[in-house]
Amino acid sequence: MFAVVRTGGKQYRVAAGDKIAVEKLAGEAGETITLGDVLLAGNDGEIADASKVKVSAEIIAQAKSEKVVVFKKRRRHNYRRKNGHRQQMTLLRIVSVG
Repeated sequence: MFAVVRTGGKQYRVAAGDKIAVEKLAGEAGETITLGDVLLAGNDGEIADASKVKVSAEIIAQAKSEKVVVFKKRRRHNYRRKNGHRQQMTLLRIVSVG
């Protein structure tokens, strides 16, 4: 069985056993959370009622994603600014769908 869940402003298609990286969620490694916003659920091409489906996930780790370099330049004015950013993320293992 699979489900499409929304978390952190993004949508993910998940099934039991999948590992996904999402925007930072509250919790420590080893805790189990429930992803509540289920948009779609299905099984072998059949669409199920998404309001009755629960998605449980275990937090693997809290981590940071890859660095994004922000470089600003205004030509002919000797204006250069270099900045970096690493977004906080949570690694999840989907325990069960349904």
